[in-house]
Amino acid sequence: MRLTPSEKAEIIRLVEGSDLSVNRTLQQLGVNKSTFYNWYHLYQQQGPEGLYPLRSSNRQRWNSIPQQQKNLVVEVALEYPELSPRELSCRLCDAQQLFISESSVYRILKAKGLITTPNHILMAAGNEFSQQTLFVHEMWQTDFTYFKILGWGWYYLSTILDDYSRFIVHWELCQSMKAEDVERSIEQAISKAGLVKKSKPRLLSDNGACYIASELKEYLNSKQIKAIHGRPHHPQTQGKIERYHRSMKNVVKLNNYYCPDELKEAIHQFVHYYNHHRYHESLNNVTPADVYYGRQEEILKRRELIKQKTIRQRRQEYLQQKMLAIF
Repeated sequence: MRLTPSEKAEIIRLVEGSDLSVNRTLQQLGVNKSTFYNWYHLYQQQGPEGLYPLRSSNRQRWNSIPQQQKNLVVEVALEYPELSPRELSCRLCDAQQLFISESSVYRILKAKGLITTPNHILMAAGNEFSQQTLFVHEMWQTDFTYFKILGWGWYYLSTILDDYSRFIVHWELCQSMKAEDVERSIEQAISKAGLVKKSKPRLLSDNGACYIASELKEYLNSKQIKAIHGRPHHPQTQGKIERYHRSMKNVVKLNNYYCPDELKEAIHQFVHYYNHHRYHESLNNVTPADVYYGRQEEILKRRELIKQKTIRQRRQEYLQQKMLAIF
């Protein structure tokens, strides 16, 4: 069976994120090892474009990207070095009203030496929750992670993430991981979400002592919140919040912190960036806030219009240049 470029890219992402070895992951996916590495080498050399089948060398060039637009790609990439080609493509569309595909952005940056081979070794991803959510506040995921503050000791970050939009509804830094800390976080999340008098979401968590405590069960029952617990020793069930915590700590832990307020400010900055500015691939490259506040459909329609306009302009410019060459 011939796989599409997007399916090949998804397999590469699964293998990169897997906790299993490459061989075992490929066996479970039913993909030949040599075939995978052919894809992976092409992906490293050419980016997403390398996963497309070879095209005839005499193909039309009407859709070539003008040099001025290529220069703009490089300028934006240098201004926002933290953005991937996918995110740069989205930013150009939203901020510059210009459509340039992810693969084209990759090729432009690769030609300028601004794309380097990833310095990580293949790692891998977990499975999603079996029942997919269909709307905001249908289910929340919650978990603790920890930080060490020099001279202060360990502090624990309690986070509540909306499963459908991946929006961080609430977070707080705690000195312990007790049921009362979970209750306080949920209470704040309910208030921020404006759900005080509305039906409450289900709550997905692991089997930590604070989440299975009888005290918390009584609280959740009083709030009419159904608790769901992931399978023991299977953190992939809460994969979205686990992945968020990993992304957040990869940034926040780059610095040392000498008091809780410094750490709180760093987390606050990351949460704002994550909610309102980070294009999320699994959300069709909009931000969690766009989905949380119901703006995603409008944004996707606007991007499609910009794409069609950009393509029409390139075709017109190509035809005009062709006519000038004839006369």
